[in-house]
Amino acid sequence: MAREAITLDVEGPHGTRRVRLSSPSRVVWPQVGLTKLDLARYVVEVAPAFLRANGGRPVSLQRFGGDVAGESFFSKNPPRGAPDYVRSETVTYPSGRSHPQVVLDEAASVVWAVQMNTLVFHPWASRAEDPDHPDELRVDLDPQPGTSFGDVVSAAHALRGVLREAELDPFVKTSGNRGLHVFAAIEPVHEFLAVRRAVIAAARELERRMPEQVTTAWWKEERGARIFVDYNQANRDRTMAGAYSPRALPHAPVSCPVAWEELTDVDPAALTITTVPDRLRAGGDPWEDLHAAPGRIDVLQAWWDRDVEAGLGELPFPPDFPKMPGEPPRVQPSRVRHSG
Repeated sequence: MAREAITLDVEGPHGTRRVRLSSPSRVVWPQVGLTKLDLARYVVEVAPAFLRANGGRPVSLQRFGGDVAGESFFSKNPPRGAPDYVRSETVTYPSGRSHPQVVLDEAASVVWAVQMNTLVFHPWASRAEDPDHPDELRVDLDPQPGTSFGDVVSAAHALRGVLREAELDPFVKTSGNRGLHVFAAIEPVHEFLAVRRAVIAAARELERRMPEQVTTAWWKEERGARIFVDYNQANRDRTMAGAYSPRALPHAPVSCPVAWEELTDVDPAALTITTVPDRLRAGGDPWEDLHAAPGRIDVLQAWWDRDVEAGLGELPFPPDFPKMPGEPPRVQPSRVRHSG
């Protein structure tokens, strides 16, 4: 028996492409009854905003063999048989190894990724043509147990003030879950390590202003009921769900850009693949001008230098990274105490 398949006509800069979609009726989000075809139609509808945010960047594809409750894996290099309009660029990973990684340039390539069972898109902070120099400073506000979305909103507004003092223009989006992501466009003149240190400088300044609400503590046992500023998301090959990317959660939410003015009243759970297209049509893309006036990280670098002189330095890197100069021991504080 032949497998079910359809062909979608997808418009783009090079005309109409015909993209095959197998198993279009396969249910991806069982709780809300949304299918692979629903996902493909969603990415076509939001393609201009999606590509403005994620296009032209190395991207990791989080692919699912079944529905969102099943197992997933990350695909970085183009699979064998990818169409010629799916580009790749070579990037260097923290290990020093280099490898080609997928780059999405048009709506047809995003639909192709859906055909490959991609649900979540994780773009780099740098462009494919210059992958070593981020053009986005990204801050992940991660709520810990005992905190609310309102707590994250308060931290985001305070972070906005910090970044404005650093002469940057911050934009915000929901994570698609409980957190928020704050981005600022920067000139691509610094390597990832310098941008990571700029994020740490901003995070420490935010922590000073909200010590009971915000933490930079890498170890979970030290965070308490506070918002964790995940500075390690600024590392090379560390990504978060892109703007307008669906998330693998039961109600099909989207990591959705929002205006600062609406942030206090926004309900992240209401921003889904069924509601976001209408939202875009009615109000436009709050991130349309994200890259209109890229800033510099000079002020944040000065804050980093100031903190280093005061005795503050590197913070722990992720466990799969090579040992970095100046990094503190990668040992849980409680284990150090117990062995001492």
